[in-house]
Amino acid sequence: MAAKGSQARSPLTLVALLLAALVMLAPLIWTLLLSLKENSELVGNSGAALSPPYTLENYASILKGNQVFRWLINSFIVSTGTTIGVLALCSLAGYGFARLDFPFRKTLFVFILLGLAIPEQAVILPQHRLFADLRLHNSYPGLILPGLAGPFGVFFMTQYFRAIPRDLDEAAMLDGASRFRTFWTVLLPLTMPAQATLGVFTFLASWNSYWWPLISATRSDMYTLTVGLASAQMNYAQTSGLGFLMAQAVFASIPIFIVYVLFQKQIVRAMAGTAVR
Repeated sequence: MAAKGSQARSPLTLVALLLAALVMLAPLIWTLLLSLKENSELVGNSGAALSPPYTLENYASILKGNQVFRWLINSFIVSTGTTIGVLALCSLAGYGFARLDFPFRKTLFVFILLGLAIPEQAVILPQHRLFADLRLHNSYPGLILPGLAGPFGVFFMTQYFRAIPRDLDEAAMLDGASRFRTFWTVLLPLTMPAQATLGVFTFLASWNSYWWPLISATRSDMYTLTVGLASAQMNYAQTSGLGFLMAQAVFASIPIFIVYVLFQKQIVRAMAGTAVR
């Protein structure tokens, strides 16, 4: 009877999942359709997106040298730099907290975890003043450095290092390996699944970041993609039209879509709360 009930419920479950997927995809499909229409056809009637003909003219306009390319490069540099920095710092910190004994280790670890409870907006004024005094606004270091403070990454890597047997450290040191060589050649390769998961989420978070780039980057040539597209939409009256704005949004989403496709295994397992093995 239980098996029959499960079989009876499975079509309903499938239908419910398809409906939920359709609801989530509807805004994306609508954006794509708008991006494929002439801007003149959408003036006062966005419903024209539901009927052909469609065109790639808006995408051709982007490829002709629009600022979106500059914003795309800025986002890639900032996101890649932030990801590399977070992985390096969090791996070293995680190893230190998991393997080394030093004064106030537990206190310092708790202090770092308190950073998870502090919202970004709470420190924006002193952070802005600090970077202004250092003349780092409108620069790549100014956009990257705040993202290197990753308390979650430290916690994540610490827990992962703690799960690795200490016998490996002892065996490496008996063979004459130093602390750093043990970390670099023995333990770090074992954390590659955790590195991949942390790296993907750090890259996505940095790519989608809006608050700090909005404050730090005041020149249009230093805008990241999120800030640049937002500025274009706020100045809608000065843009080439709704279709062009939607084409920019679709174009901007392509890199992040590629990241999802390449690292979907890590993303799904991380969201499920399991370590990638």
